[in-house]
Amino acid sequence: MPANPMLRDYLLTRRSVGMAFLKEPGPNAEELEQILTIGTRVPDHGKITPWRLVVIAGDARAQAGEKLAEIFARNNPGMDEASIEIERQRFLPAPLTIGVISSPKPHPKVPEFEQLLSAGNVAFNLLHAAFALGFAASWITRWYTFDAEAASMLGAGEGERFVGFVHIGTPTAVIEDRPRPALADIVSHWSADQD
Repeated sequence: MPANPMLRDYLLTRRSVGMAFLKEPGPNAEELEQILTIGTRVPDHGKITPWRLVVIAGDARAQAGEKLAEIFARNNPGMDEASIEIERQRFLPAPLTIGVISSPKPHPKVPEFEQLLSAGNVAFNLLHAAFALGFAASWITRWYTFDAEAASMLGAGEGERFVGFVHIGTPTAVIEDRPRPALADIVSHWSADQD
């Protein structure tokens, strides 16, 4: 396989763009199909498809936010209106959000942990797909990722859980890169002589 310098340079400079910097336009129907297709080209031992996707777009963004705000207010009595309003805006202003659900399947050779990793790969591949089509994206987990009632409302079924939400839109700012760890601090080389 020949080297691909453009892909290498992209991978060396890729970074998430926060939701506050994602605006319209978002992907059209054809671009969304490409993003979903690319996003689901991930390692999947056993070909069991242990994940599902939920698209939140258009008016559904505000509707989902309203329902989140209701759950949040019920679970946090006495919370001020400004905090509740933040929950109403969870899927705004990004024009598109894709929720990634881990949906493990019973399998004698593929443990649930490996299936969860496959779902995580879908989320990350959605980021790559969005950037490949000229958009920007951010993979976020918030309280509703882990809250059973909120997750159910957003589409997770019995035995499923979200691994996060990928927000996609047109970037309104160039985000500076953050410091990355020094390889010497995080990489070791295994040796048979180790204790």
